[in-house]
Amino acid sequence: MAVQNAMTADYLRSAYGGESMAHMRYLIWGDMAEKEGFPKIAKLFMAIAYAERVHAGNHFKVLGGSTSDSTVAAGGVFGTGRTAENLQGAINGELHEVEQMYPVYLNAAEFQNEPEAKRSFHFALEAEKVHAKLFQDAQNAAKEGRDMELKAVYVCPVCGHTVLDGAPDRCPICGAKKEMYRQF
Repeated sequence: MAVQNAMTADYLRSAYGGESMAHMRYLIWGDMAEKEGFPKIAKLFMAIAYAERVHAGNHFKVLGGSTSDSTVAAGGVFGTGRTAENLQGAINGELHEVEQMYPVYLNAAEFQNEPEAKRSFHFALEAEKVHAKLFQDAQNAAKEGRDMELKAVYVCPVCGHTVLDGAPDRCPICGAKKEMYRQF
């Protein structure tokens, strides 16, 4: 099912661009955290990079294979710093999506009766709330010169929900089964 409304399609392309950039940024910042001696924070970056890839893929699928040349303006942090600074960039990006971007995109999809876009935006919005909190916890540790306390990170491949140390029986966002979660 392709998107019928140009505005919702533009928002999907913008969200796809932003999520794609976040995916790559988190992979780079994860490598940097590893080099700085924060292997668990690196693992968190890698896991959330995967979650952002899930969001980008969901947005791309909703576009229904429509092709066009589009300039995509997606806000994002550029550059690198120390791990605590990179985590602040991640927090800022996630909070922008939670407080600004996805609520607007979700409202437009609802108004334009685009149920698949609404679902995709909802999944991303709810997962980004969790990501912001996890990045804040990681930054608190990094500012104290220590790594995070975690055994593993689990990510839902349907919606990007992310949780530490054990997947829930069912994803609280999309209802996916525990067995579907990807472990990092």
